[in-house]
Amino acid sequence: MTKLRIVVERNVPFLEVLDSVADVVRLPYGEITADTVRDADALVVRTRNRCDASLLADSHVKFIATATIGTDHIDLPWCAALGIEALNAPGCNAPAVAQYVFSSLMRVINRPISSYTIGIVGVGHVGSIVERWARGLGMRVMLCDPPRQRAEGGDGWSSLDEIAAGADIITFHTPLTRSGVDATYHIADENFFNSLRRAPIIINSARGPIVDNDVWVEALEAGQCGAAIVDCWENEPQIDRRLLSLATIATPHIAGYSLEGKQRASQMALDALCRHFGLPALHIAGAVPPPPARSITAATALKGYNPLDDTAALKADPAAFESLRNNYRLRPELPEAVEG
Repeated sequence: MTKLRIVVERNVPFLEVLDSVADVVRLPYGEITADTVRDADALVVRTRNRCDASLLADSHVKFIATATIGTDHIDLPWCAALGIEALNAPGCNAPAVAQYVFSSLMRVINRPISSYTIGIVGVGHVGSIVERWARGLGMRVMLCDPPRQRAEGGDGWSSLDEIAAGADIITFHTPLTRSGVDATYHIADENFFNSLRRAPIIINSARGPIVDNDVWVEALEAGQCGAAIVDCWENEPQIDRRLLSLATIATPHIAGYSLEGKQRASQMALDALCRHFGLPALHIAGAVPPPPARSITAATALKGYNPLDDTAALKADPAAFESLRNNYRLRPELPEAVEG
């Protein structure tokens, strides 16, 4: 029986076990092209790999695993029409992104964190952890998630306008969607920034185009918002140098880059691939990552990770965005808060 041929983006770690069951070709994302995937049965990719007709129309590919939460780099309707199964890794790096949020906040706030109101836009895998940790730290929490609000009903939801008026911190954790009633492309647009009332700290660690970067620059220059914490940018890796210069914390799309997050993502990719092709279960080397901490302390958020180091590196050499991202040293996730 001919071995499967799997093309793996080489920055997806922990997949050496695949070599025992498949012919594995590891390539940098720039070399994953129509020519190099033509004879592949499956792909394992990240967000930089655009998977659509231009890449796959002449290929044998029937399965795509993306070791990421997002799927906006995959043309899902086209893949479905061609019988190509495409699966992501939902929640894999959610604790790491939540860690990024609080580690960043601890370096820009100027009073006890319990005195702040935080508005969370998108309350899925990441936003739910941010919510839980924020409540544990004594913060007032506002939640905006129209799909969940419609599905679940009940009180406790806020509109984006209400968050713009009432929050001291606004953090985005939505997927990137460009159509439909809940489209998130440029959800933070000119109208959003003009409706801000407290010059809030704004965080984008979700997807770059959720926030209109040009308008964000104008709002920062006009004093409409406070500190900008930017991990996800429009037009990566050619990021807006004006936003870079104005941001208090600016990092190269590494908010989710924890050791445990990468382990979860790779294991989820393996699980999906084995199910699709009827292979025996495969397991990455190392310990199974623990679930996210139920609660954290301000001290551990401050101590565990310093985003100012990554900010200094990016501001010193913006052209190195992709290199800084691809060669990032994975950090451990925040530990569980210990009482007493």
